[in-house]
Amino acid sequence: MSNTAYEQSKDFDQSKAEAFAGNLLQTLNSGGLTLMISIGHRTGLFDKMATLPASTSTEIADAAGLNERYIREWLGSLVTGGIVEYNGETGRYDLPAEHAAFLTRAAVQDNMASIAQFIPLLGAVEDPILECFKNGGGLSYSAFPRFHEAMADLSGQTVLPALIAKILPLADGITDKLEQGIEVADIGCGCGRALTLMAKTYPKSNFTGYDFSEEAIDGARNDAREAGLSNIRFEVEDAAKLNEDRRFDLITAFDSIHDQAKPATVLSGINNSLKDDGTFLMQDITGSSHVHKNLEHPVAPLMYAISCLHCMTVSLGADGDGLGAMWGEEKALEMLNDAGFKSVEVERLEHDILNNFYIAQKS
Repeated sequence: MSNTAYEQSKDFDQSKAEAFAGNLLQTLNSGGLTLMISIGHRTGLFDKMATLPASTSTEIADAAGLNERYIREWLGSLVTGGIVEYNGETGRYDLPAEHAAFLTRAAVQDNMASIAQFIPLLGAVEDPILECFKNGGGLSYSAFPRFHEAMADLSGQTVLPALIAKILPLADGITDKLEQGIEVADIGCGCGRALTLMAKTYPKSNFTGYDFSEEAIDGARNDAREAGLSNIRFEVEDAAKLNEDRRFDLITAFDSIHDQAKPATVLSGINNSLKDDGTFLMQDITGSSHVHKNLEHPVAPLMYAISCLHCMTVSLGADGDGLGAMWGEEKALEMLNDAGFKSVEVERLEHDILNNFYIAQKS
């Protein structure tokens, strides 16, 4: 591989160029594999293969109830990508347990396959995003018809399993208060799974979820009705219009503040809506506000890409600030302070490489 126009430069480093070209080819291969991983997750193929002995493509198709020809081509990508093992003599494919531990729903918090579905989801908006590169502005949430579904899927693996035992206890004394009975709100609640779990776990407390997506709120209300919960309600509401003066003891926000059109207004509204001794528990993307400090961040390229193709653009699409997912710890602390919070602690959980947890006290 060569590029004579560049190689004529006296400072051209051939070994550096070859190393970059090799890395770039691996990146392109990884992009293709990511699409295949998303398909494996959404079809349940990884879950099914994890329960099977080494099998032919026909046996896998029969077990999964899917088309053999598509599965065979899918397997070709995964075999050459080192995800699935193949025996050329027997024609059988096997998903090693060591790989299944990071690709199946049974892996729960370690399942990385659920993240892969964001790549095809966001790739679908490439054309309108190109227009934004030319003309500015952004996209509306309606441009992402599966986003709430994908986020609920991811939340079910990262937030829900850790919520009661690990995340809520980060706020000192809050679980005791929840057991006794307090008023709780969740901002940007989406499909409401986190709030519904809290309502089931703490029946003496009352819970209110806010999100401006009618589709997400309808789903949340249906789930609450099916669970027979009387201590929870969901409201279609722009978080920037939150005006519940000193009503809540605890307000949570799971990966939702950086998407807001007016995040500073939202944070001030949260502060005003808390009782004087109230607590705000905010989960948001880990990282620095300064790009050069994110060079060692394990998923920084992915997070910046998701931000560009969703988080930032939906904010700009609402004539917002375009804060973006990688607003970073420094900016988050600055904005929490500006919103009136007197003290803020930043915590991490061992199982979660994506998020910081901010415990902010009103007084």
